[in-house]
Amino acid sequence: MTAPLILASGSDIRAQLLSKANVGYETVKPRVDEEMIKRSLQAEGATPRDVADALAESKARKVSLKRPEALVLGCDQVLDFQGTIFSKPASVEDARNQLLLLRGQRHMLLSAAVIYQNGEPLWRHLGVVRLFMRQFSNDFLEGYLDRNFDSIRHSVGGYKLEEEGVRLFDKIDGDYFTVLGMPLVEILSFLTTRGELPQ
Repeated sequence: MTAPLILASGSDIRAQLLSKANVGYETVKPRVDEEMIKRSLQAEGATPRDVADALAESKARKVSLKRPEALVLGCDQVLDFQGTIFSKPASVEDARNQLLLLRGQRHMLLSAAVIYQNGEPLWRHLGVVRLFMRQFSNDFLEGYLDRNFDSIRHSVGGYKLEEEGVRLFDKIDGDYFTVLGMPLVEILSFLTTRGELPQ
């Protein structure tokens, strides 16, 4: 990297994706009230796409104002089910309710990425994945929640595709990295084109 890259996120998965791609970076977790921003935007009628982009941008901007010389990458992911945004389940009951709503239905994961420098946006991208959840049985759901809640409480929709959550689906259209919350290929392409990473 010719300029320092900062990941404005506390996500272990996003950090691992950059590390495994052999991209040098540092992590700064921004102090951003995501729920307040989300509620405010929804009250104004913002779409799930707008919410994902605004959350990613708010993280990047916050860190960029303190570290203007760096390239600051902000990311956020939103689950869009028929125009409704799901949050991380606060309880087993929340997770059960989310999964029952999604069962047999299609929903989307929207993964936004924004790169800032000198307090200004340089680049943005919104990755979209369409997921089709199967008609799993109630017995499977209860066993799944018993085995997985400690992990899935950190994930919107009550599942992780890199874990047993993959068994909830019939079909997935989209990029795996976008599912994990970071459109990695597009980020790397931008950094390479810009000359930050070797060609």
